[in-house]
Amino acid sequence: MVNLGKARTRDMHIGAKSDLFRLARDHRNNPTESEKIMWERLRKFRSDGFVFRRQHPIDVFIADFYCHKVKLAIEIDGEYHENERILEYDDNRSGELERFGISVIRFKNDDVINNCEAVLSKIRLKIDELSSPAHSGSGGQEGVRPAIQTHPGSQ
Repeated sequence: MVNLGKARTRDMHIGAKSDLFRLARDHRNNPTESEKIMWERLRKFRSDGFVFRRQHPIDVFIADFYCHKVKLAIEIDGEYHENERILEYDDNRSGELERFGISVIRFKNDDVINNCEAVLSKIRLKIDELSSPAHSGSGGQEGVRPAIQTHPGSQ
């Protein structure tokens, strides 16, 4: 394992406690079928520099998958998440993660299992959106130099 340094690790986990890391490890050791499929498929984004982590602790939550480079959490929801009370919790949880600048996208287990290519396309679009220069709110002007004005007689 690569030592990322304390500041980098703290930033990536936003103060998650050690108990949450143990729970995340347990989740990694017992993935659902859809999580296994998604984990294998998300690895293809590594070649583009987008590394996802499984069962990643953030603050008081565990994201199913997380890419720190673009601050993207991916959640895979089973039937349990169709309960109205759980849906409300999920919305609040997403809102809390968004307070940290983390975007959250959700997919149903069935979509991952039966239509994984469409899921991956949506993830690619979200990564492209989050990694584009225009995403930071400056109208896409980052890294763009202003045109040099030339006047007659100036050198």
